Amino acid sequence: MTEHTYAVIMAGGGGTRLWPVSRQEKPKQLLPLLGQDTLFQGTVRRLENLFSPAQIFVVTVEEQAREMRLQAPQIPPENYLIESAPRGTASVVGLAASVLYQRDKNARMAVLPADHFIRNRDLFHYLLNAAFDVAEHGYLVTLGITPTQPSTAYGYIQQGAPLEGNYKYPTYQVRNFKEKPDEQTAQKLLRTGDHSWNSGMFIWRADSILKEIDRQLPELGGALKKISAVWGTDQQAAVLHENWKELKNITVDYGVMENAERVAVLPASGLGWSDVGMWSSLFEVLLPDMNGNIATNSNLHLSYETHNTLVYGGGNDRLIVTIGVDDMVIIDGGDVLMVCKTDQSQKVKDVVEHLKKHRQDKYL
Repeated sequence: MTEHTYAVIMAGGGGTRLWPVSRQEKPKQLLPLLGQDTLFQGTVRRLENLFSPAQIFVVTVEEQAREMRLQAPQIPPENYLIESAPRGTASVVGLAASVLYQRDKNARMAVLPADHFIRNRDLFHYLLNAAFDVAEHGYLVTLGITPTQPSTAYGYIQQGAPLEGNYKYPTYQVRNFKEKPDEQTAQKLLRTGDHSWNSGMFIWRADSILKEIDRQLPELGGALKKISAVWGTDQQAAVLHENWKELKNITVDYGVMENAERVAVLPASGLGWSDVGMWSSLFEVLLPDMNGNIATNSNLHLSYETHNTLVYGGGNDRLIVTIGVDDMVIIDGGDVLMVCKTDQSQKVKDVVEHLKKHRQDKYL
């Protein structure tokens, strides 16, 4: 990688779909859900041999930054860009781009969520290199995941004509972005063969994304100019706080990408990608036993006539026994025990909303 290339990790989310283990105090990216490393540590480790620690930036909130500095001490403290409050990924991207552009007018950046899993690191590195080449021509580039099923959990990207030019990897113009579909629509999109899942991973030049923000989100663009003008001075915190609180909460997909002028997609198959978006997704990334069962964060699972069941222990000495159980998710969250059918695990977010509504904050 060149000196003008940077990775920006978006790490401020709450991960409520992995409740009751992912909580406000410790959201999913800070947890060792898939092994010894946390998802955040796995994201940082995935960037080794591609970026030096000085080229890695993290955008998050202060409560999470304290823990992240402990988990990834190799990243310089000044590379943590702290939001005063969550304001959506458009603001996250804009803040990182404006800080990088202030430092380096030729900055190119890969924007990566902190809580994803990617098995094939070599292919991931190759795709990033290929995407940076495309971004150098002024394109906003996204990595699309070749669908393996008609999922309703992801947004979709429709590819258009192949991009003209001599690129390392098949690259296409983006025809349009589509919101998360219903089951029938997802099946239809899969049959067309020209749709990818929206991975939420983006690559672009800092000046390219800032131009689009200025064009489409002028309020955000104006705030970023005020913030970047005092970045690194003793006025930084006050100006950031003052401007940040007035921003609308908007995603970069909806606020920028859907109507951007030069957008390209690299459809990626074979990455072994998962957004670890709900408990059932652990079946995609962890190896089950001969009965299809997965026991993680616990050595104390005893199963009889149990099949295709996920057990997540509380990291304590509690023995979890399952008898005659099929297609279940059993999560020990310490003060909460959750049991559900595997195909119902996406409804965890409804439980979280219920707890918020009834102000049962101690369980959040």
